[in-house]
Amino acid sequence: MREHVYDVFARKNRGDPLAHVGYVDALDDETARVYAWKTYDEENWFEMCVVRRSAIIPVNRDDGPFAGGRSEEP
Repeated sequence: MREHVYDVFARKNRGDPLAHVGYVDALDDETARVYAWKTYDEENWFEMCVVRRSAIIPVNRDDGPFAGGRSEEP
């Protein structure tokens, strides 16, 4: 099996915007959830979510980590 890159987003309070707080490498979605929670647990997050990087669709850029060949390299 191959690991995937998951970007981690979180908000501290209800109504705050989601902010990108980092990424984790994991074999599947459930493992990514656990890794994200354990890796970024220094804050008392109201909400945290993970998104597989390959599922992110760039809108206005054709360069950077989320565009082009849609590579999963950080």
